[in-house]
Amino acid sequence: MKEIRVRYAPSPTGYVHIGNLRTALYNYLFAKNAGGKFILRIEDTDQTRKVEGAVENIISVLKWAGLDYDEGPSKEGGCGPYYQSQRLEIYNEHVITLLEKKRAYYCFCTPERLTALREEQQKQKLPQTKYDKHCLHLTDEEVKRNIEAGMHYVIRLNVEPGQTIKFRDYVREDVEFQSDMIDDQILMKSDGFPTYHLANVVDDHLMGVSHVIRGEEWLPSTPKHVLLYEAFGWEKPVFAHLPLLLNPDRSKLSKRQGDVAVEDYRKKGYLKEALINFIALLGWTAGDDREFYYLDELIRSFSLERINKSGAVFDIEKLNWLNAEHLRAKPDDEILVMLKDELKVSKYSGNIPADDYLLKIIDAMKPRVSFVKEFITNCVYFYEDPEEYEEASVKKGWKPQSPEILKKFAEKISVFEKPLKEDYESALKGTAAEMSVGNGAVIHPLRLAVSGVSGGPGIFDICYILGKDRTISRIHRATEKLG
Repeated sequence: MKEIRVRYAPSPTGYVHIGNLRTALYNYLFAKNAGGKFILRIEDTDQTRKVEGAVENIISVLKWAGLDYDEGPSKEGGCGPYYQSQRLEIYNEHVITLLEKKRAYYCFCTPERLTALREEQQKQKLPQTKYDKHCLHLTDEEVKRNIEAGMHYVIRLNVEPGQTIKFRDYVREDVEFQSDMIDDQILMKSDGFPTYHLANVVDDHLMGVSHVIRGEEWLPSTPKHVLLYEAFGWEKPVFAHLPLLLNPDRSKLSKRQGDVAVEDYRKKGYLKEALINFIALLGWTAGDDREFYYLDELIRSFSLERINKSGAVFDIEKLNWLNAEHLRAKPDDEILVMLKDELKVSKYSGNIPADDYLLKIIDAMKPRVSFVKEFITNCVYFYEDPEEYEEASVKKGWKPQSPEILKKFAEKISVFEKPLKEDYESALKGTAAEMSVGNGAVIHPLRLAVSGVSGGPGIFDICYILGKDRTISRIHRATEKLG
């Protein structure tokens, strides 16, 4: 059986779109499931759009996501170089082959002529604007003369009219295009750089790519690529075009309606496990109701046959749910490392609590958070004394008798050297009994006094984590402020 070789071939034009990460992921999963190779190729032939640092960012995102490529920049296999800008001689050799076979031709038309042609075709309300093959029939002598005269030129694909171009797509199944609707695409630009179409086909062939897995937006380009494979006499790879990613209103996913860059989700604190899990399910299913996956489980389950045809809606609520689930599944020691990293860039950077204290916070807050940063933002009272008290809760839970009740509670816990959770519980119940009130009459003002808010973990957890001295100190502080 032919070796499975797939590639992820981004352009270094800025951030990594969520859709691009999904393309990389599906290629990676398919390769690893089949014991094949995953290649990273940088398609940087459009020098005008190249962004400084974009290549490093692409590699950083792949590394962060755990999608380790087998061949690519700094991992040279036998098919490099893996930057298209370093392969110009290869493309020149192959375009000459096409010229010799009359499957491509020189075009010397000026931008002004092309603009006039397009405007005329638009006036005629033609289904599409396309080049009129004006330069196809130039003689070899005319071509030579034009080149020697220094005329600018491009090289175009010679698409023969009246053909039906057919190919099999793993997702779309049998696909047909009529050649009359396909433009004589530019293969080599006037600056000597190839266009996407030529470089893509040449590189995929020379790198032994067996399956081309890419976004649906490339489907209209595929017949041009098929024509190129046929012109070179090469075997075509298997094509699989992935469904579009959609906003909740089913429009194409775009920055206008929210974040689309992987980097944005990293900055917001999404776990790589959750993001990979989420995007894997944007267009693919294992055929059951399961939604929680680790990367190694996705590798074992993945197949091209189960990719959907219809667009996949980007549901941020589902991503948030998955993030919470993956966070809760992590060992506390692993969360501790991430929490300390968050604290280092917070206002508490100069006074980070000890590990055993933070582990108690993690244990208490784990069921109540979706992001690591919420081990701080959702329980600020573990890091600093409350300056204010929730107004609605004060009105509801702070009664005239509350200061006296809390004073009694403070007396009871003061006898313990290092009270445990059950000691706080017995002190609370004892206070309620002595003061002839229900437990709630102690719990509500106590929670306000030690945390300033009405929500959070159990009150005994909060007191235990804060410790006896801080609990008593906050009780005194609250009774002075609230009366």
